[in-house]
Amino acid sequence: MISESRIRVRYAETDRMGIVYHANYLVWFEIARSEFLEKLGFSYEEMEKAGYMSPVADVQLSYGMPLTYGDTAIVRTRVTKLTPAKTVYSYEVYKDGQAVGVDKPCCTGSSTHCLVSAESFKPVNQKRIMPELYAAYLEALEADE
Repeated sequence: MISESRIRVRYAETDRMGIVYHANYLVWFEIARSEFLEKLGFSYEEMEKAGYMSPVADVQLSYGMPLTYGDTAIVRTRVTKLTPAKTVYSYEVYKDGQAVGVDKPCCTGSSTHCLVSAESFKPVNQKRIMPELYAAYLEALEADE
């Protein structure tokens, strides 16, 4: 499953050069990841109410083409790896109007997350603790293969 999130570039997200400041892509990844999770029927809020959190363990970014104020970014999100210990999301950011898979993305990246107890911040087995979420992730992963 690939989820698409549309984000209009705000002036405050650009730097002195007039392009999107690099750290803002991480914010967009979080927005897209939250929307992906919601499309699966879950939310970070529900996860936290159940006593669990999903912190970022690793993040990677590569920049291609710049985005500027007023552009609309399309963030394509998918799960690319799943184990009981971690979930890896991959992202591709395109400018609205670019041809996906043909044009060079503005940014690509990935983030790795583990599920932890909110009380101890120790990792837990997400397959055992949240089997419905794990099954939804697995289905999304298989739908993309």
